[in-house]
Parts: sequence; C-alpha cells; structure tokens
Amino acid sequence: MRDRATSAVIESTIPARLDALPWGRFHTLVVVALGVTWILDGLEVSLAGAVAGVLREEAGLRLTSVEVGVASSAYLLGAVLGALLFGWLTDRLGRRRLFFITLAIYLLATAATAVSWDAASFILFRFLVGAGIGGEYAAVSSTIQELIPARVRGWTDLVINGSFWIGAAAGAAGSFVLLDQLDPALGWRAAFMIGAVLGTVILLMRRWLPESPRWLMLHGFEDEAEKIVASIERQTIGHEARRDPSWPVVRLHARGHTPIGDIARALLKLYPQRTLVALSLMASQAFLYNAVFFTYALVLTDFYGVPPEAVGLHILPLAAGNFLGPLLLGHFFDSLGRRVMITATYAVSGVTLLIVGALFAQGLLTVGQQTFGWMVVFFFASAAASAAYLTVSETFPLEIRAIVIAIFYAVGTALGGVVSPWLFATLIGTGLRWNVFEGYAFGAALMVGAALVEWRWGVAAERKSLEEVCPPLTLVDD
Repeated sequence: MRDRATSAVIESTIPARLDALPWGRFHTLVVVALGVTWILDGLEVSLAGAVAGVLREEAGLRLTSVEVGVASSAYLLGAVLGALLFGWLTDRLGRRRLFFITLAIYLLATAATAVSWDAASFILFRFLVGAGIGGEYAAVSSTIQELIPARVRGWTDLVINGSFWIGAAAGAAGSFVLLDQLDPALGWRAAFMIGAVLGTVILLMRRWLPESPRWLMLHGFEDEAEKIVASIERQTIGHEARRDPSWPVVRLHARGHTPIGDIARALLKLYPQRTLVALSLMASQAFLYNAVFFTYALVLTDFYGVPPEAVGLHILPLAAGNFLGPLLLGHFFDSLGRRVMITATYAVSGVTLLIVGALFAQGLLTVGQQTFGWMVVFFFASAAASAAYLTVSETFPLEIRAIVIAIFYAVGTALGGVVSPWLFATLIGTGLRWNVFEGYAFGAALMVGAALVEWRWGVAAERKSLEEVCPPLTLVDD
C-alpha cells in the first residue's frame, strides 16, 4: 500500500518531459491497448443490431420486439451509470487499476451474454456490458490524454475515437459470416464471443502499461512517477532525459481525493463557459448520431424499399466515412487549431445534413445517393464528434478529468439515446418525407449552434500541455 504524502507540495517537470518525447513504441502500445475501447463499443452496438432478428426466433431466445428494445436501453443505461461510477473511482483510485477492472467487467459480461438463457439474463448481461464500456471511456480517455505528447494529442484522440467504426464494420461482417456459416442457434452466441476473445488479448497487453505519472504526481507518489517517466524515456529515446531549463515546473499540493463540491465548483463557477461548450458539443453530436443510426434502417426500408436483410450492407460505406473523417482531418486539429477545426466540422456537418435532408424530402436521391450523402455528412460529423470528447478530456483540471469525461459522456448518451431515436421513429412513422426533414433540420441547427458556441468560447488547446490548458485545482501560485 502506498504512503500518501497528501500535505506535501510537489515540484515536478513530469508533464514537460512526457510532452517532449518523440513518438515511440510505448505510445503505439498505449493507442492499441487502450484505444481498443472504441472498437469494442462499435463491435457491441453493431453485433446487437445484427443478431436482433435471430434473438426473436426459436433459434435465439424468442425475445419480443419490446425485449430487444429493453436490452438496447439497458446497454445505454449501463454505459451511463458505469461511466459515472468508474469515472469517479478512476480519479480516486488511479487510471491503471480502473482500466483493468472495467475491461474485465466487459470481458466477463460479453462472454456471459453468449450463454444467456432467457430475456432477463440477456438484458442483465447487456446492462453489465454497457457498464464496462462506459467505465472504459472514463478510465481510458483520461489515461490516453495524460500519456500522449501534446503536439499530437488532437490527431491521436480523433483517430482513436473514430476507430469505433472499425468495430462497427467488424461486428457487421463477423456476425454476417457466423450467422451464415453456423447454425443460427450457435451463430449468435459465437458472435458475442468475438468481444470476449478480443478483450482477453487486450487485457494481457495492458499488463505492460504503467499508471499515469500525472495521476501519481497529483496524489503524492512523486518517486514512483519519476521512475515511470524515466522508464518511458529509456524505451523511447534510449536514456533518461537531461533537465532542460526551458521546461516549466509544476508546483501543486498533493491530495488524496477531490471533494464533490470542488467538482461542482470547477464546472459551474471556475469554468462555466467551458461547461457550456462541452455540453453543446456533446449533446448536438449525440442527437445527430443517434437520430440517423438508430433509424437509418427504417428510412431505407420504408422510403426506398430496401429488403431488411440488405440493410447491413449500407453500414459499410457509412463506417468508412466515419473513420476516414478523423483520420484525414485529425492533423489539422493540431496544426490549424481546435477552435477553427471544431467550428468548421460542426458547421459543415450541419449544413451538409440540411442539404442531404432537403434532397431526400424532395425525393431526388436514389438509395445509393442517399447512402453517399450520409457518408459525406458523417465524414465531417465523425471528426466533430471525436473533437467533442477531446474537448471534454483536455479542458478541465487533472484532479477531475475522469469524472468530467464521465459526466459529459453520460449526459450526451442520455440525451441522444432517449430523445432522438424516439423523435425520428415517430417522424418516419408518418410516412411523410418532409416530416423527417424537419428532424434533420433540427439536428443541423443543433450542430451549427454548437459551432457558434465553440467559435465564441472554445479553448485553443493545440500543442499545449494539459496543465497549461487548465491548471490543476491544487496548483501552488508562485
């Protein structure tokens, strides 16, 4: 058990040393072993949709449509509650401990889903899978931010977030193969085991990752933090870095935990404009994504006559657009800057959604053109959505980074998961294209509004250390 010197004043160059490192194998390991969380989330969402039909049949669990919907809601609820609980624990107990716990919960729960025996067990296990994924977002996002050098933090974060769509495509392709090649009674169970197998491999890889030196420094474990940074330097540049006089020194009070009152004070009193920006970005992108992706199958079947079994093919170009956006645009978030690129991607995705929606309402698009239009929209919207998570994770103090990520993730998931699917399903149910367009127009307005909020109050965090972007709450003034 570590001895916490929580009354001490820590003077350290650890943040500067981490930001000064060139990219090395250590950083690649961080991206692969931690960034897989987004792939797992995409995998789970895609698998759940792909096997929903089988689950309603005798070969599955004979679920009703309502029970399938409840299972999806249970996953979202688990993600929200898991993010809040494990985000709070991540700030108190450490990043490393929690990213093992949350992945283990996911691994066990998704394996249990594969052996579900009735509706109740399936719904329970989906809730636990969601809890593991939600907890992963908080624990993993904070760790990645604190280990990746500042000059490439934006691009790295965007690509990792965009990898959700690699998981979505893999889930769609994997479930198709398994359901086609195996007996359906075994195929859907084997599909859910994909996540368990992948999770096991990643769990072993994470053994080689250290605790965040920034978290250790904050909690008074300076010697341990120094050893970890020295080890990373040896892995990356072959020797421990010599002290550079230009490196800024961080001076702060070590503390064991941050009271809830300090969290509320930071969000509402110290940084109210940043809170407004984060809420605007997270809520608008959540509405847009859930509005389209929970109901795109209905649009294709009801308005274009696409057979239900062929709907899955249309997710592949959408997944490609969603991944290519952050991959190709991510570098500009570090070079041109956060405010310029976040404003641009939110505004462009809103305007293109309005254009595609208007063409759809007038019946001017074929099914292929409709899919291509969505692909263009989400090329920009994916970069925008990824930037929302980047904004939340880098613009609030070190002490509350994980719980703040959890709070905004929960709010965004709750708003998008509850409001937009119901609204769009209702609009599509009218059978009138112009009614559906009204929903698209509302989503576009939210995105453009978020762009204006970002332009007015966004933070220029590019190529700056996390401590420069937002000083720790316990910073000692010179």
